[in-house]
Amino acid sequence: MHIGLIGGIGVAASVVYYQRLAAATEAKKARLRLTLSHGDIHTLIANNLADRRQPQAEIFARQIEELKAAGAEVAALTSLGAHYCFEELEAISALPLISGVAPLDAYFTSQGVRRIGLLGTRVVMRTRLYGQLSQTEAVALDDDIETLGQTYQEVAVAGECTPVQRQAFLEAGQKMVSTLGAEAIVLAGTDLNLAFDDQDPGYPVIDALDVHVALLARLAAGEINIAEAIARR
Repeated sequence: MHIGLIGGIGVAASVVYYQRLAAATEAKKARLRLTLSHGDIHTLIANNLADRRQPQAEIFARQIEELKAAGAEVAALTSLGAHYCFEELEAISALPLISGVAPLDAYFTSQGVRRIGLLGTRVVMRTRLYGQLSQTEAVALDDDIETLGQTYQEVAVAGECTPVQRQAFLEAGQKMVSTLGAEAIVLAGTDLNLAFDDQDPGYPVIDALDVHVALLARLAAGEINIAEAIARR
């Protein structure tokens, strides 16, 4: 199965998607057929903050046309923040879309996690993962969403995380565990690996990117078909 990724939103997220998807398919002794279309993170941020869904969906749709022309059979967004226009994009996409949000609820339940704390973009935190969780309760630091969202945006654009930014995320996670009863902190922003990789924050961390990659790897390896992957929503 030829996977098409919309990347560049940001670059660090695209790199880690590639690295982990390559490793996951290699572990399955499967061949990875992959094409990546580079997007513009600044346009995405502006459209996201203004809740301009259709214009952004149309931009992504043009990239998916390019991916299809390159032989891709399915497409995925390398940003949970970009999923804010997923429904609009799905309606006009030339390829089936594999959601990075849809598989999360079932995954949390399978891990015995009932309450999760969210870190990611402003919209992801404010909407509690776009309201797509039915089996799991999501919490966020509502009073700090603007500050944390801005910090995450800066990390995504820069493609790197400073020690001060890392500490802010680690402390926010600890606060959600200690004051809001979060059983695990979910990295619901695909650039947050820059802050959490090789760290031991003292609480459980689930990287949403890994759940998405695992699904894409099963698809790439032929373990499931497109209909089964889409049904994970």
